[in-house]
Order: sequence, then structure tokens, then C-alpha cells
Amino acid sequence: MNAEFGELDERKKKILHAIVNAHIRVGGPVGSKYLAQHQHITLSSATIRNEMAELEALGYLEQPHASAGRIPSERGYRFYVNSLMEKYRLTSAELRQLNNLMKSKIEELDKLLEAATKLVSSLTNYTSLTVKPPQHEVVITHIRLLYLDTQTFLLVLVTSTDIVKTKYVRSPMVVTDEMLRTLEIELNAYLTGIPVERITLPVIMELTSRLSEYEQLVSSIIRYIYDAVGEIDSGDLHVEGINLLLQYPEYSDVERFKELLKMLERKEDILNIISERDADSTQVIIGGESRVEVMHNSSLIFRKIRRGGRVVGAIGVLGPCRMDYSRVIATVEHLADCISKRAAGIIPGLSTAPDDEAYIKPPED
Repeated sequence: MNAEFGELDERKKKILHAIVNAHIRVGGPVGSKYLAQHQHITLSSATIRNEMAELEALGYLEQPHASAGRIPSERGYRFYVNSLMEKYRLTSAELRQLNNLMKSKIEELDKLLEAATKLVSSLTNYTSLTVKPPQHEVVITHIRLLYLDTQTFLLVLVTSTDIVKTKYVRSPMVVTDEMLRTLEIELNAYLTGIPVERITLPVIMELTSRLSEYEQLVSSIIRYIYDAVGEIDSGDLHVEGINLLLQYPEYSDVERFKELLKMLERKEDILNIISERDADSTQVIIGGESRVEVMHNSSLIFRKIRRGGRVVGAIGVLGPCRMDYSRVIATVEHLADCISKRAAGIIPGLSTAPDDEAYIKPPED
């Protein structure tokens, strides 16, 4: 840390810490008079100005206008996040909302991540996102066919990537529960335990010949299986609260904001940023650290979700560089840890009762 950023004495650290906190809150440049009056810094305005000038020379602050105060630079934000930021303690109301989501009966990881995205956006007031990484070799480990009525049943696929997909199938013929049990046995015998790309035409033809009386139905099921696996294999990005960014002046440039929207719609840039980071810890990418030009006035915070050592998703927050880092990090970490602990129970037919260790008891109000 010191080799990268150089030494800062305690006075400079205190002033930098105060400037970052004030800029996050008020948005504009922060002057020495404001610090002396509102940040409990017992130094004269002249002394604070000198220290601010030195911090600017060292690259921790910037001065947008000649007569204005200073704002943190990317270097300043990085030092703040790594060395100065205080740990945020989630409030009882925030913990209740996060824990209520984890106690919900949502059974698919994809749907749980989408619900988590909405909650994180509302709690942080920034854009939130969840990522489902691409799975390069998907193996179906179990298939279930659940009877609903004579024309409809539920296809459930459990995969080696810890993802469960469900599809409502409208049958081209009348079905019974007994018929579905027979189909289920044959489908599991022929289609599970091998990579999906090895479910070739000869395999399908042999299966349909064994089930010739249900040929039309088997064809429909195979099509639905390929559709479901295609969704798993491609990777995906789900975004909530993009409109929230419009309240921050950093996104007042309409053309740049449109470029940001296009970047999120393309998905590849965000998916690449997250896939490149292998660490299990919370990742904080500030401005130009992302190497994506349109994100140079933004920060991205995310944490990967793992089960059994395998990455099954990620949850994150996108906002301006003057993001409330401490609060966002605490929210993302708590939720990602809870989802990781619950992931093992997200299989239809199994208990989804929450693991007590995955939750933090809210403090008394």
C-alpha cells in the first residue's frame, strides 16, 4: 500500500477522509472553510488549504475550477477505500429486508438473484446488477416431469453447475402422471450425466425409438431442454434501477449516459470485468480501473457467489465514483454471503428453510 501510494501523515489522512465523506454527501467541490466548520477538523482554514494543496500535488485531490474547492481523484478514492473507510453497520431495517428476502420461498437461483437486484437497488439508491456467468460445459444431473393437468406439466432440470431451470410445457397430446413417470425414467437414463453437446441426434433417435408412442411429446421435451440449457450456457446480466443514476450530476451528459446504457445492454463488458476477477473478496473498481471508457466516471462494486468452489453468480452495484462505498460494500457482502450459504438448498422438492448462520440478527431499535 505505502509503496503504491506513498506515505500520508495523519493530518493529511484526516483531511482526505473528510473531503471524500463530504463529497459523497454534497456532490460538489469541498473547500477549506467547509471542512473547518462542518468536519470537526481543529485546524485553521489556511492550514487546511495548504494540506489540500499538497494532497492535490500528490494526486489524491483534483481542483475542477480555479476558485473552487477540491474533489477526490481516482487515486484519492482508492486510498480511501483501501485505508480510510469506516465499516458500515447495516441498520435493523436494512437487515430485516435483506433477511426477509433470504427467507422467501424462491427456489431458482436465477429468480433469487433477480429479486436481490431489486432490493439492493432500493437500499443503496444506485443501479444494481446480478451476473450469471457463462457455463462452458453443462451436464444435466436430474430431470423431473411434474404433472399439472392433462395438457400441461412442469419440466425441471438440475445441472452440474448448481443451476435449476423450470419450464412449463404445453403438451401436444393428453398426458397422465403415469405417462410422465415413464418418460422421466427414460429421459434420466439417456440424457443425464453427459455434457449437453454430446446429446446428439443418434442419442435422441434411440430415445424416441424406445418411446415411439410418445414421439411427438419427446420432441417437445427435447426442444425445451435445449432452450433451457442455452439460457444457462450463455451467461447473463440483469440490471435494476438504471434510472436512479439520472439523479447524479455525473450522468447529466445525455450522450454519455446513452453510451452507458448501450454498454449495459451489450452485457459483454460487465461480464468480462467480473469474470477477470478471481478473488472471493468484494471487488471495488473505480473509474478508469475498469478499462471501459464509458465507465470512467463510475465505480463498480461486486462480490461473486460460490457453491462448492464454483462461481454460480455475482451481485454488484454501479454508481458514480463518489458512491457511498462503505454502505454499498456492507450491503453487497451481506447478501452475497447469505445467497452463497443458501444456494445448496435451491432445488425444487427440497427444504428451502434458511440456514441460521446465513443471517445476522438485526440490532434492537
